[in-house]
Amino acid sequence: MDNEEKFTIPKWVHITALSVIGLVLIFSIYKLVRWNMGTAKTEGVTGESYEVEVLDQIFLLPDEKKAGHEDDGVETILFLGNDAITYDVGDTGVVKQIGSKLEGSNVINAGFPGSTVALKNTDYSDDYVLDAYSFYNVAKCIVNEDFTPLKDKTGNFEDSQYILSSEALEETDFSKVDTLVIYYNAQDYLNLRVGMNPDNDVDPMTFSGALKAGIQMIQEKYPYIRIVCMSFPMCYAYDSSGSLVSGDRYDFGNGKLTTYLQFMIDVSGATGVSFVDNYYGTIHEDNSSTWLLDNIHVNAECNAHIAEHFVSAIYPSYGSEEK
Repeated sequence: MDNEEKFTIPKWVHITALSVIGLVLIFSIYKLVRWNMGTAKTEGVTGESYEVEVLDQIFLLPDEKKAGHEDDGVETILFLGNDAITYDVGDTGVVKQIGSKLEGSNVINAGFPGSTVALKNTDYSDDYVLDAYSFYNVAKCIVNEDFTPLKDKTGNFEDSQYILSSEALEETDFSKVDTLVIYYNAQDYLNLRVGMNPDNDVDPMTFSGALKAGIQMIQEKYPYIRIVCMSFPMCYAYDSSGSLVSGDRYDFGNGKLTTYLQFMIDVSGATGVSFVDNYYGTIHEDNSSTWLLDNIHVNAECNAHIAEHFVSAIYPSYGSEEK
């Protein structure tokens, strides 16, 4: 018997070796993908436990920003937004649920239904009154300490929330506001507001520009107020054919819903304000029928989850000496 015949390796050994190599490659690719996705663990989102990346970025207000400002001992939180905070203004709404978790706090709901962060028109027109209640224009009213532009337009709406929120802002003593929360749902995406202007990062006609401009105005006027951006959760939209599509899969021309999410993350980082992620770890296509009332409005259970997340992220030690 020659050496070649003597040392022939059986075919089954080759097959086994290739199988092992294949399994190692598959496992390595899986681990790489999981590493890139992150490992923050979220419990109770769908009744199960699974790993998902939550993109919170939390900043504490520097002490020098609070210099000369007297703390009255009451945590006052002002909420600006749209249907995210006004669709349910009762005990099961997100604002009151947050207030109930922060004993002794004062929460103020100053949201305007149907409003967006960005403007629709460069110059205000009565043809689109909602522009008066955009985040950008509300921020201007806060800085100018003049809420007449808001109150004057309330007669255009049957919903009493417009006058209630206008009056709430007018009656707010901003020297006592500790935290200002910006929480809008996906109306900018659904209403086709432009995401950004590469030549003007404070363009109020764009989502990122209006957000940045409004935040900076408030920071300059009230440096002692901590600002928090809360992202919208996932939503559905109707495409040009009338089909219901997921916002994270459909681009109306200005980017997918996740594009707007990234704009908010970028603006939050650039302005040094905290960002609380309600997109990842909250609603997804598998649990949307449980947490969405329709294609965009969330139910009481989802509000409870968002409130719990907000409190744990922004007030992890509330009630202690180092609140």
